[in-house]
Amino acid sequence: MGKIGTPPLKSQGIKTKLVPFIAQSINWAPGSSGRWIEPFVGTGCVALNVAPPRALLADINPHVIGVLRDIQKDVLTPQSVRSSLFEMGSELARRGEEYYYEVRTRFNETGEPIDFLFLNRASFNGIIRFSRKSGFNTPFGHKPERFSTQFLSKVSNQVAWARERMMGKDWVFAVQDWRDTIASAGPKDFIYLDPPYIGRSADYFSQWSDAEATSLAHATRESPAGYALSMWLENEHRRNDHIEESWGQTVIRTATHFYHVGASESQRKPMIEALALRPGYETSDLGTFITGRSLQKRMDDAIEPLFA
Repeated sequence: MGKIGTPPLKSQGIKTKLVPFIAQSINWAPGSSGRWIEPFVGTGCVALNVAPPRALLADINPHVIGVLRDIQKDVLTPQSVRSSLFEMGSELARRGEEYYYEVRTRFNETGEPIDFLFLNRASFNGIIRFSRKSGFNTPFGHKPERFSTQFLSKVSNQVAWARERMMGKDWVFAVQDWRDTIASAGPKDFIYLDPPYIGRSADYFSQWSDAEATSLAHATRESPAGYALSMWLENEHRRNDHIEESWGQTVIRTATHFYHVGASESQRKPMIEALALRPGYETSDLGTFITGRSLQKRMDDAIEPLFA
């Protein structure tokens, strides 16, 4: 499979370093008709890395879907992205935060995918945050020189990688509620869930309540499909009781992970991540799993047989 890929969009809690853990934990053979289904696809990180032959990739946020669709349709190409971001980055270097907020206002009026990609890479920590009143409201990241030649190459290469992972595959991108996505799943499908984290969400696109999370657990358990849920389990301060209360009948796998979203290194604490799997869809025991670059061999071993 080669190197673990990073999508062109960033988000808080992106699963890039957890993909080997997720892939190695799942035991699912899609056959000729089974679909990989994600009701909360976000940046597309997991789907792009596991690259199933068939997929339904959905999200309630139309802007993340817009970027992924435009990459799939060759509207956003590596060349067009590099050219557009070069022009926008040059203006950002000249005018600073004034230009950032000008683009943010324009995006909230037009919803252009290239504007969203620019804002995502120029905003504070790449956090995707919306409010009902003002739309996308993540502040400027205070790096007016961010769009260097090297950075432009990095982002355009990520677009190229994402497009390559989609090529020749039957993938459907949909803007829809998670209930509709799960309701469409059949017995040969597999649902991967990465919903907003209880107690840790920041208005990714809409409010996420405890009641919503409980409803998600119930609907997923009622589905005939296999499933796996990613969710934080524990940190140094507290434990997520929702896992035991709503997903107690699942097989729980854990991994130690660091989320690099704190303002300083001292704020970037380890998190115990849980993967809750429908019984019968788990692989053999992994033992302790700690994320890191040294796990590339795990990725190669896990992904290649999964969708060969």
